[in-house]
Amino acid sequence: MSSTSLLFKLQEKLGALLISSSVKYPDEVLLKVKADNFQPCCKTLHEYLRSPVMMLFANDRRKTSNSYEVIAVFAAYVYKSWVQVSIDIPADDPRFPSLAKSIYSANLFEREIKELFGIEAEGHPDLRRLHLHDEVWPVGNYPLRKDFTGTALGSELSPYKFSHVEGEGIFEVPVGPVHAGIIGPGHFRFSVAGEPIINLELRLGFTHRGVEKHFEGRKCLEAVTLAECVSGDSSFAHSLAYSMAVEKICGLKEDLNTGYTRGIFLELERMYNHANDLGGMATDVGFSFPAALASVLKEEILQLNDDLTGHRYLKNINQPGELSLEIDQVKKDILKMSLPQIEEDFAELAQLLNNSASFLDRTENTGTLRQKTAEDLGIVGLAARASGIPNDIRKSFSEIHKEAEMTMAIEQGGDCLARLKVRITEFTESVRLIKTFLAKLTPDRRPNYTPAANWPKAGKALGYAEGWRGPVLYWLETAENGSISRCKIVDPSFHNWPGLSYAVLGDIIPDFPLCNKSFDLSYAGNDL
Repeated sequence: MSSTSLLFKLQEKLGALLISSSVKYPDEVLLKVKADNFQPCCKTLHEYLRSPVMMLFANDRRKTSNSYEVIAVFAAYVYKSWVQVSIDIPADDPRFPSLAKSIYSANLFEREIKELFGIEAEGHPDLRRLHLHDEVWPVGNYPLRKDFTGTALGSELSPYKFSHVEGEGIFEVPVGPVHAGIIGPGHFRFSVAGEPIINLELRLGFTHRGVEKHFEGRKCLEAVTLAECVSGDSSFAHSLAYSMAVEKICGLKEDLNTGYTRGIFLELERMYNHANDLGGMATDVGFSFPAALASVLKEEILQLNDDLTGHRYLKNINQPGELSLEIDQVKKDILKMSLPQIEEDFAELAQLLNNSASFLDRTENTGTLRQKTAEDLGIVGLAARASGIPNDIRKSFSEIHKEAEMTMAIEQGGDCLARLKVRITEFTESVRLIKTFLAKLTPDRRPNYTPAANWPKAGKALGYAEGWRGPVLYWLETAENGSISRCKIVDPSFHNWPGLSYAVLGDIIPDFPLCNKSFDLSYAGNDL
């Protein structure tokens, strides 16, 4: 099925709601509606495509049209397409009808739009700030508006208003934002009745760096290094999604060799992170030997990355329109020699975890997120697949993964054990995919790649990659001189933190570290 056939179906379903509709790229359908029709249009797409709100963001168009633009993005996996719905909002009346009451996955996006642009989602039940903390950021400053000077003006500050659960025998346990170890900062406020957790409220944003603002004005070819720094353990996925957006704008198409090479590095990034998480889960239940083995395994893969690319975390590889290196015969030999030992060590690790009754007892039925809850919350990626939701960008959108007959890892349990099993299956499949891609690499390098002579070029496009946590999305708009006028980024962690809050309900606080590690979400990727 194609974007064109999807467009025809959406025109039938939405009919008079549409102002305009078109296929921008082979994988992008663009719809424009009036603000009053935004909510019913998005609800129809949400139900028909069975997609959460994958992106929801604003653009400042006041210089050209005296308005703001709001865009919602949905994933149509069956059609291998992304559906974007846009509305225009008058600059002197910056508000639009909220989606959050009928589509929960719009909730955090609408809060973000309010704090960064000052555009209110009317009817939203909770417009507290996410990133710009009330105690340090004065009221009335909106940093993603084009006229923001870079300095927060004013002095009106206030304390953050936490939600409180009241009742006899209920007490609160605040944890963080500073934690033991090297994890990022986040505040977790538990409400407990006896031992079971009855509510968990998260407060993040402590590592907010204004990343999207930093992209503005940068040249497209230079900004890939910034994309690599958004979430350090997903450097390659972020640079790949960014590069894809730029390549679409400029009409560049990767050849098979480039696709296979990118596929290999994307799977290597998945592997070292999955090994790390298996060790982290073992650590959190006091199972020290497999935790140590997982550390050795992660280091093996990081050293392999360094041998192949000169960087342990796979930076400085992707460039829009090209790669900075190729996998030549020497690198092929390094991979062929390294993978058997990695497979052997991983098999031993998986066996240790699967054969330990006490470890399985701690992980089974702990941190459970049922499929219906995961769908309602808009959970994506690994956590969604562990709850029985069969969505993976590689499976639906990637031709090289389709050619390699990729097997998607799916579990139904939705608990810590299910998320562990998905990691184990995906690690094994990643090794197989790397071997498959390696065998398909040919000596000729990027024969069909159009050189970057199309720079600079104005345009808009969506880039995406299935990182190890889930889909990494970049919506990019460029000006005629090749500079970036707007970059919207969504890391899968932004979707999945609410899932952690629900998964721990009914469990006890000592199980929280295990639940947290089973999701292993990014603070930096969330706190853009």
